[in-house]
Amino acid sequence: MPTLKERIDADLKDAMRAKAELTLGVLRMLKSAIKYKEVEPGASALDDAGITKVIGTEIKKRRDSVDQYKQAGREDLAAKEEQEIVVLQGYLPQQLSAEDLRAEVTRAIQEAQAKGPKDMGAVMKTLQPRVAGRAEGKAVSEEVKAQLAQLGG
Repeated sequence: MPTLKERIDADLKDAMRAKAELTLGVLRMLKSAIKYKEVEPGASALDDAGITKVIGTEIKKRRDSVDQYKQAGREDLAAKEEQEIVVLQGYLPQQLSAEDLRAEVTRAIQEAQAKGPKDMGAVMKTLQPRVAGRAEGKAVSEEVKAQLAQLGG
């Protein structure tokens, strides 16, 4: 099975041949972001987990842009960013459903023996390695906050 980097390279070539401008632009940007991460001081070549983090960061940037474009009334630009998000999500592992995320959070709360909202850090520390790349950070923290709020404390 090819690595994520090999898959991105192959898809970039396919996009060039097919003249798929959107995909081509997104993949070029993604390769650039990966390369930038790899040349940071003290960094080395990224493995699939590192590339997944870069993809997550790029998706987050686009979500922020979508919000700003919508506030400014630029639906055309917001739509383009949303299309780019779809392309990027194709390189992430299967995302957790809301039910699966809820179950993972419940399990992490039990393992961390959390009593209330002040234990959020411990729960996130337990939960993060399990859901990395499979759930958005914002969704994870909102679910943890909601469940901890129900516990009181």
